[in-house]
Amino acid sequence: MKSKIALLLSVFVFAVISCENNNNSDKLISIKAEPIFMDLSSYYSQSSLKSTNGEGIPENFRVFKAEYITTGESGKIGRTIFFMNVGNKKLASDFVPHSAYSLDGTTDITYYIDENRPSLDLPIIETTPAIQRAMASWDKLTCSNLNMFQLPYSGGQTGFVAALLGFGGSFDYFGDIMHCGWLPREFFDILDVDGGDYILGVTFTIIFTDSDFDKNKKADVAWREIYYNDNFSWRIGDHYDVETIALHEAGHGLSQGHFGQAFLDEGADKLHFSPRSVMNATYSGIQINIAKTDKAGHCSNWGNWPKN
Repeated sequence: MKSKIALLLSVFVFAVISCENNNNSDKLISIKAEPIFMDLSSYYSQSSLKSTNGEGIPENFRVFKAEYITTGESGKIGRTIFFMNVGNKKLASDFVPHSAYSLDGTTDITYYIDENRPSLDLPIIETTPAIQRAMASWDKLTCSNLNMFQLPYSGGQTGFVAALLGFGGSFDYFGDIMHCGWLPREFFDILDVDGGDYILGVTFTIIFTDSDFDKNKKADVAWREIYYNDNFSWRIGDHYDVETIALHEAGHGLSQGHFGQAFLDEGADKLHFSPRSVMNATYSGIQINIAKTDKAGHCSNWGNWPKN
């Protein structure tokens, strides 16, 4: 299956916030949004969460991690959640650069847009082109040769994670990067004890569990799934912009992690970023152009593909 020479950007995001003025002295507190581990094993044994086509959960696929982006107004920072430890417990995961180990039989990067789960706010004739533009932005970077293309919409409902958690879907493969559509807040609540009312979108990495095809002691990526939170009002060219969030989540789909530092200005109740980039862990407004730091991460991951 496809891959990168991985750079799971392990840059931890910091939010610097000011505390109340105590004894006429201001104190700045640095908060580290470290990756966390969450156990999903109980879901695999619940018959009510079997796939909608009646088949059991495949034994050779598992959910490896989730990476989500948050709203700027929440003051919370998006994070990475790991659902399982594999191999030597290295946290990186790669697509495999060999057609023999690809579910679609090629080293091309494919993507699929599920139109069964439209946004409550926008028709698919607006959201699908926005997602296509986001994918094209990554594909046009000249440092990589992904031969990216969209697989035609078949009408089938997608989603390994959606099926696992009882939100429809299936355990079937549709493409390397799957935009699985909009789901209600309840789907996102599982990702944080505070609930999913500030999570805009999330990308799940699904891995093979039965082998290390390229012998690099890292998890082999089978595909990635992107979901959007319908708890928010989605827009085109306005707050919250579909293309901006799709560009960020597609970055995760192409193996990039979060990047940069975030600083909370309590007076303005606003987050500031250093540097501002597509792969910041929090939404900072419309951003449809790939920044230098984003390009550098992408080129590190994919510059030699498929000769990794």
